[in-house]
Amino acid sequence: MKRTLVAAAALFFAAGAFAQAFPTKPISLYVPFAAGGPTDTVARQLAIAMGKAIGQTIIVENVPGAGGTIAPAKLKGQTPDGHTLMLAHIGMSTAPALYRSLPFKPLDDFEYIGQVVDVPMTFVARKDFPPTDFKGMVDYVKKNKDKVTYANAGLGAASHLCGLLFLSAIEADVTTVPYKGTAPAMNDILGGQVDFMCDQTTNTTGYIKSGRIKSYAVTSKTRVESLKELPPAAEAGLPGFEVSVWHGVYAPKGTPKPVIDKLVAALQASIADAQFVAKMNELGSQVVSKDKATPEGLRNHLKAEIDKWTPIIRKAGQYAD
Repeated sequence: MKRTLVAAAALFFAAGAFAQAFPTKPISLYVPFAAGGPTDTVARQLAIAMGKAIGQTIIVENVPGAGGTIAPAKLKGQTPDGHTLMLAHIGMSTAPALYRSLPFKPLDDFEYIGQVVDVPMTFVARKDFPPTDFKGMVDYVKKNKDKVTYANAGLGAASHLCGLLFLSAIEADVTTVPYKGTAPAMNDILGGQVDFMCDQTTNTTGYIKSGRIKSYAVTSKTRVESLKELPPAAEAGLPGFEVSVWHGVYAPKGTPKPVIDKLVAALQASIADAQFVAKMNELGSQVVSKDKATPEGLRNHLKAEIDKWTPIIRKAGQYAD
């Protein structure tokens, strides 16, 4: 009994000493999607802010594929020492319904650091798409559902989910064109090969401001600071319609609490960092409140979002093997 207590005490103090020294090397931040996409953009800005706060370099590592499910599966198998993290978006809440066989359990297999930003989405279209406003776009899509094409960045991507909700809301079944990422989907919008898309402000704001694509509405409750000319979809012809692409930071299960506490403190410092906040505002993203940038805030939101999206996806009957 005495030996057991001594061993437990030794482990406790060893863990405490390790946590005190953490981080001892650069931290890897997995992103489940390709470089250049909206989540990657948020990750790279967050890596700068959190790295500054925690006193260590944070290296963004893109781990794309399988609708964003490869990165969480890889994170699950990493050493739980705080040196490997992941920034993932709303897809963590939709994967359980989209995939019949998932190599991880979002609510069981990770430690939670906290939420980071909520990213509204925008309805955009090729420059010569006929409708001139959002209500007109809704009417046009409904009347021309056999001819209209909707682009998305692949199964489980934010653009896929927004399209799923939109087409369900207007009761129109149009031809959807899935791409392997946001960049190729946007390229075909720019080139006029597909008609319209719903994508995150982090990806569309620059194109909207340059006039290279048409824009109709945002999916947030209120207008977005960087895109004030766009009305919320709920006010412009689709009552109750709202989609926010939230992002959260995760660590492998079993990461020591003192290490988690340090990471949470660095995240809290990041969402208060003027440079990070300004960059997110510029991209149309909304930095979360302090209470959301916590393990409890992320886990509770993840659970609520799983409960929200599971029946919607199952009703649509869209699954991946």
